[in-house]
Amino acid sequence: MSTATISAQDINKLRQATGAGMMDCRKALTETNGDFEAAIDWLRKQGQKVAAKRSDREAKEGVVLAKTNAANTTGYVVCISCETDFVSKNADFVAFAQSIADAAVSHDVKSAEALNEVTINGAKVADLINDKLAAIGEKIAISKFERIDAPYVASYIHGANRMGVLVGLNKEAAEAGKDIAMQIAAMNPVAVDAASVSADIIAREKEIILDLMKQDPKMAGKPEEMVAKIAEGKLNAFFKEQTLLAQAFVKDASKTVGDYLKSSGDVTVTEFKRVALG
Repeated sequence: MSTATISAQDINKLRQATGAGMMDCRKALTETNGDFEAAIDWLRKQGQKVAAKRSDREAKEGVVLAKTNAANTTGYVVCISCETDFVSKNADFVAFAQSIADAAVSHDVKSAEALNEVTINGAKVADLINDKLAAIGEKIAISKFERIDAPYVASYIHGANRMGVLVGLNKEAAEAGKDIAMQIAAMNPVAVDAASVSADIIAREKEIILDLMKQDPKMAGKPEEMVAKIAEGKLNAFFKEQTLLAQAFVKDASKTVGDYLKSSGDVTVTEFKRVALG
């Protein structure tokens, strides 16, 4: 993408995602040929503390619903997306999204594709979506679908159907499940613990850490062994801030989430899903 094709909309999107200034966002997009994720990394490599949103599970507008089956052993997050908040806040559209999420639960679906094939009152979900699209004139789709199976699954919906969270636990623990779901909604961890952080995320963070260290005059001439140790310390700080069990518990910052779960009867988190609108 050339500079000429980087629109004000592109710049504004990066500003909203990172909190960086307009000129910095323009420069970042120019330097990375319009690659949004690369532009976020470029800003971070300049030493900017950006509030980067992880966009792998985000949609523009719509309704996000999180539900569990009656036994609380399977949870579902469904996002029915649309183009404007005018539609997403409409009571009829919310009820329409609820009917689709309910169908996901009652038919025990495992994917968005399977959900599209489910019937509600004799009509396929895919056909109902097309009918709704024709009626309101906006693109509508099941844009996100997540599922968790665990001995106990807690669900949480935040911000007028703008975010849904599922948490899988090793045993029934309703209060802990709700607390952890709210933690995930607020703090957006990348993984349960350091061991479960993906290799791609670790490689990305290491690259950013080393780039910043190269730019630091205080690091000039330091032995490689010392540089490696400092880099490892910075990576550990990332794990502490960005992995669920190591984060400070939002309800009591004197303990970690891991401490809280242990005090709740050795509850463990098997996995979680967080789906948010952009």
